[in-house]
Amino acid sequence: MESLLLRVGERFGRVEPRRRMRDCVRGLLGPVGRKNSWQIAEYAGHNSPHGLQRLLSWCQWDPDEIRDDLQDYVAERLGQPDGVLIVDDTGYSKKGTVSAGVQRQYL
Repeated sequence: MESLLLRVGERFGRVEPRRRMRDCVRGLLGPVGRKNSWQIAEYAGHNSPHGLQRLLSWCQWDPDEIRDDLQDYVAERLGQPDGVLIVDDTGYSKKGTVSAGVQRQYL
């Protein structure tokens, strides 16, 4: 994962956003119970979520370039010359009749 973080980190002009991006990704992939900015910030050792929120709200970065970096990374690691990627939009039905939004849920 470090090579991916280094590759994507080049998309950020300054070291602070790179570090915040790294912390955010590690929090999203880590054993954080609830994936919200407070929980991720605490997991990363931050006092508040403001730095991570600033990364997502104000920092200049191109999500299309990062998506392409991730796609290249995955293809390099998992790709085969004759391979095909199949995305399965698997969902499950919620139980109960009084829950808000009792419709098919997608993971």
